[in-house]
Amino acid sequence: MNLKEKYIPDGTRYDNGEKMYARCGRSGILLPRVSLGFWQNFGENAPYERSRAITRCAFDNGITHFDLANNYGPPYGTAEETMGKLMLDDFGPYRDELFISTKAGYDMWPGPYGNWGSRKYLFASLDQSLRRMNLDYVDLFYIHRYDPHTPLEETLQALVDIVRSGKALYVGISRWPLEALKFAYDYLKERDVPPLIYQGRLNLLDREPQAEGILDFCEEKGIGFISFSPLAQGVLTDRYLAGIPEGSRMSRGGTLTGDRLTPQVTDYLARLHEAATRRGETMAGTALAWVLSQRGVTSVLVGASSVEQLKENIKCINSPLMSDGEAEYYRL
Repeated sequence: MNLKEKYIPDGTRYDNGEKMYARCGRSGILLPRVSLGFWQNFGENAPYERSRAITRCAFDNGITHFDLANNYGPPYGTAEETMGKLMLDDFGPYRDELFISTKAGYDMWPGPYGNWGSRKYLFASLDQSLRRMNLDYVDLFYIHRYDPHTPLEETLQALVDIVRSGKALYVGISRWPLEALKFAYDYLKERDVPPLIYQGRLNLLDREPQAEGILDFCEEKGIGFISFSPLAQGVLTDRYLAGIPEGSRMSRGGTLTGDRLTPQVTDYLARLHEAATRRGETMAGTALAWVLSQRGVTSVLVGASSVEQLKENIKCINSPLMSDGEAEYYRL
């Protein structure tokens, strides 16, 4: 494929719609069961043509949801800049087929107004994000983390007013504790801007949203749920079956460190590999199928460092859903 040629998406990209899409809570939005996350592999350190090929592949396979944040890169902001270049080069004509999200909540610029959840920060950050991405609006804007210092009413009213301003169509909550989520739901619902979705970490090694009751609450209230790090940053793949390979994300440190690979986790990965083989899947495929089998889950966010890796992960939408008994088998 010559990436310099005009991009024309695959005409069959929606043919697998029955398996590919799920309703997001009690809304009019259908999200792909597998969404493309820009957290890694889309920053300044990633070759643009590779990022472009991955994004084209995603859309060609029916992935309409691209998930970003102001601080994705590295460095901060560069994943959104990549998205902006992609809009100019390829995806501008298909904007209405895309569901693009971004977030704000982590430190972005020096001084007292570049972090957390104040009204000033959220509006300024979203304006910057829109400029970087060459967009007039985002489909979904998240508060990226819970701010223990700013009154919840200030943060939530900012989200309401952002929707009313037309800069976002929907709002979401990411990584808030359950009690704060309950308050947010009531506040936003009373102002006719109910939260569309909650984003949290859910995978075979981390089930905190289930243990805390967040998934149950989301299902009860008609809020969608999307899992980030469904593969535990690559731990739940065959890459670490024999230890930490040179050049892997764990070998480079950062957000994934070697102490994650405890003897207990190593033994678990061996068992998961055997179970995935019996299912005729890769470890990643089985791990993604487990997340998608959990009650209340709308979508999983996958990153990809290659077209081949993305294609492999997309296969999970054809995996048979797991019964409660089978899913329990995969408990660590």
